[in-house]
Amino acid sequence: MSVQVLVATMNQQDTKLIERMKLHSDAIIINQCDKNEYEEVNKDGNSYQIYSFNERGVGLSRNTALMRSKSDYALLADDDMVYSDNYANTVEEQFSQHADADLIIFNLEEDNPSRYIIKDTFKVSKLNYMRFGAARIAFKPSSIKEKGISFHLLFGGGTPHSNGEDTIFLRDCLDKGLKIVAVPVTIAKLTEERESTWFSGFNKKYYQDRGALFKVLSPKLYPFLILQFVIRKFKKGAGMPKRLEQIQYMFEGARNL
Repeated sequence: MSVQVLVATMNQQDTKLIERMKLHSDAIIINQCDKNEYEEVNKDGNSYQIYSFNERGVGLSRNTALMRSKSDYALLADDDMVYSDNYANTVEEQFSQHADADLIIFNLEEDNPSRYIIKDTFKVSKLNYMRFGAARIAFKPSSIKEKGISFHLLFGGGTPHSNGEDTIFLRDCLDKGLKIVAVPVTIAKLTEERESTWFSGFNKKYYQDRGALFKVLSPKLYPFLILQFVIRKFKKGAGMPKRLEQIQYMFEGARNL
């Protein structure tokens, strides 16, 4: 069995990312920058393929890596992660234990936890898939390719709508009948060394993008998604939009999609 890490990054000038992320398996690194270039590093029996492209958009970056992946299993990754020792073996073991799973979602370690923590193994469904981001997803590339699934090019960092490409990806996987399992196993730590490439605060743009995402996820029921989001996750702070303004901005984003 083989594991590849599919890394989305920007403006890398050297190959030090391999060491910083503690990559110890094959990897495809998509470096969006201002040049077009290819480099391959072979170390300790692993192949690190580094593609530099003069283009932008995290969905495009992930698609570029996905189309080149030839491994049994693949991990989606951002450049602010440090992988655990033996992560490749961990991925293989979990797919062996959950042989019918097409995707497995893992935990990420954080110094200041902000993401949902998986405490027990469970099946991911339409009721809970929106709580998971790309960096904790492993999948069988063959399953994704057979179903013709790819990442949305208008959502995520570097696109008109600043996030959500991973949420749409999981929704598409469920729509196509793929099985997703969440497991209480940690595979990497987020370093939190850099600022988010897309999040600049709970401002008007944030809520407009959220509304656009909800419309893509559910063209008919998006008004209910907007309302439940404001009810369940209402945030109030200095300079933040009021509750009614949050609703207004989300509907604006949905209408302008």
